[in-house]
Amino acid sequence: MADKLAGMQMFVRVVESGSFAAAAALSNVTATMAARHVREIEERLGARLLHRTTRQHKLTEIGTLYYERCKRALHEFEQAEASAAELRSSPRGRLKIVAPVSFGSEKLAPVLADYLERHPEVSVDLTLDNAPVDLMREGYHLAIHIGELDSADLVAHPLHAYRRVLAAAPSYLERHGQPESPAQLRDHACLGLAYWKKKEFFWALVGPDQQICHVPVEGRFTANDGRALRAAALRGTGIVLQPDLLLENDLAEGRLVPVLPEWSHVHTPMHLVHSRELRPTAMLRSAIDFLVKHLSAS
Repeated sequence: MADKLAGMQMFVRVVESGSFAAAAALSNVTATMAARHVREIEERLGARLLHRTTRQHKLTEIGTLYYERCKRALHEFEQAEASAAELRSSPRGRLKIVAPVSFGSEKLAPVLADYLERHPEVSVDLTLDNAPVDLMREGYHLAIHIGELDSADLVAHPLHAYRRVLAAAPSYLERHGQPESPAQLRDHACLGLAYWKKKEFFWALVGPDQQICHVPVEGRFTANDGRALRAAALRGTGIVLQPDLLLENDLAEGRLVPVLPEWSHVHTPMHLVHSRELRPTAMLRSAIDFLVKHLSAS
């Protein structure tokens, strides 16, 4: 196999340099040795690759096809060698990652800070965006995806499910009362995300026995970011359904009170994803391993 690879490399050099002598000089061998490599390939294939004249060598039809395939194979070989060498090296470079706003700011950013502490030659660009992105076109290495995956072009690493809980300010519950069942939510002001297409929307809630209840809810306040909904809930505007990681401090300190604590939104799958076309590097491998380890606990 090594002899075949050496022969392919010599043949490509002969074609690109224009002569056996030039290719031999580039390879630090004699012109006779360069010609021998090409002759052995022709004998093995049973076909002539070059039309030889005293002044130049021209590719035959088979030689043209073989040259194109050799170039491709040698490029893949070089890429494989480079990737293996890089994976053995220490992580370095600039990691670009995109994540939904609430999860990225509340949970992902502290984990990335811990990752940077372990890998001083890596820097991170974190973008917070709730809109879908094209990873390769926009230059991202990794993304946090919340919801079902619908692309076969992505490699997905499962993380813990995304959990949303119901809460309201004590002042709101003093005025309107604490709902005792999911059905009673339809009589309350519910704070919704601005991408709702209708005034009425259904919250899919899962109960203590894993029963699922779809409750129609509506409200007068919507926003395109969970932190704005949290702020409105703190002012007593209504009941909010948001990630527990966004509300946990408010709940712990009593600024918000759990609503229907035995119920939560149906858990949403969450993955760390990257394009299948992304070249593996030490930085990428270390980042994936670290993030999956620290974001996979339930």
